[in-house]
Amino acid sequence: QVQVVESGGGSVQSGGSLRLSCTISGNSAYKVFMGWFRQAPGKEREGVAAIRAGGGAADYANSVKGRFTISRDNSENTLYLQMEGLKPEDTGMYYCGAASSWDCPTLGNTARWPYWGQGTQVTVSS
Repeated sequence: QVQVVESGGGSVQSGGSLRLSCTISGNSAYKVFMGWFRQAPGKEREGVAAIRAGGGAADYANSVKGRFTISRDNSENTLYLQMEGLKPEDTGMYYCGAASSWDCPTLGNTARWPYWGQGTQVTVSS
């Protein structure tokens, strides 16, 4: 089993910053790929950023490139998302996802991510 726990959400004004954290415990096979996703009310969950263990290149949604930075601390099995220049359209529930190599996960296909946390709310006011 794999447990995923997010933290760090909150409310900020437009242009502000937040840092999200995610810890993953359990089967190490599902710590190979880790990613951040978000879901706004009435919308589908969408990929924000993902990264592979071992220093692989990160993948970002076009809407957050240049503003968000994903990183991970493999020794602590922790994933981070540093969010700068936040906009009201960044508002939503942010989820951390975990996947193994054989899941072939991509940022654009949430069905390939088998493990999720309960989410942390990010609210950006104008």
